[in-house]
Amino acid sequence: MTDPRVRLNQMIAKLQAYNFRITPQSLAVLKILAASLDHPSVERIYEQVKAVFPTTSLATVYKTINLLKEVKEVLEVRVSAGNRFDGNRPFPHPHVICLKCKKIIDPDLSGIQELTEEAAQKTGYRITEHCLDFFGICPDCQAEE
Repeated sequence: MTDPRVRLNQMIAKLQAYNFRITPQSLAVLKILAASLDHPSVERIYEQVKAVFPTTSLATVYKTINLLKEVKEVLEVRVSAGNRFDGNRPFPHPHVICLKCKKIIDPDLSGIQELTEEAAQKTGYRITEHCLDFFGICPDCQAEE
């Protein structure tokens, strides 16, 4: 995990470089994404921001996340229960997703770089990003079975 303070400063710097005005509400979104390990949904981010800034709109959260996606400071993880977002590690990396509780974790797997290079070499493509997700049942859900 990247230090949330470092990530927050990186996100702020990138948005400022694009002349995006950082409001207290958008800063709250950035802080949540920078510190989160569990890949929150837009709705969950909105609930957390609204608890501090009651007049915040859902549109503000979407606007901030969409801008972060444009400048590659957040990674969108598409799951059947709805899209989730990773602001702490905004670069392509594998995920393990629980089919029951929808928990998402970021395993540190060796060989991902080699796999990407092999795909490029065998296809002639210049690989710019990838999506590698594993699905299964997490240990907590297994214990409940």
